[in-house]
Amino acid sequence: MATPKTTTPKPASCPVCTGTGEVSRTVQVGRKRRTVGKQTGFCLNCLGSGEAPTD
Repeated sequence: MATPKTTTPKPASCPVCTGTGEVSRTVQVGRKRRTVGKQTGFCLNCLGSGEAPTD
């Protein structure tokens, strides 16, 4: 008799970065604060893992 396959449950994705581990911020320069682009960095909520933190 074959044993049934068990799958491990996937951890929930982080709500802030939606599971990517990175977040984007708008970069503004000059006295009039014009937007020049976006800068990415790792998510501080899940520390770049992409998984929802447990409390």
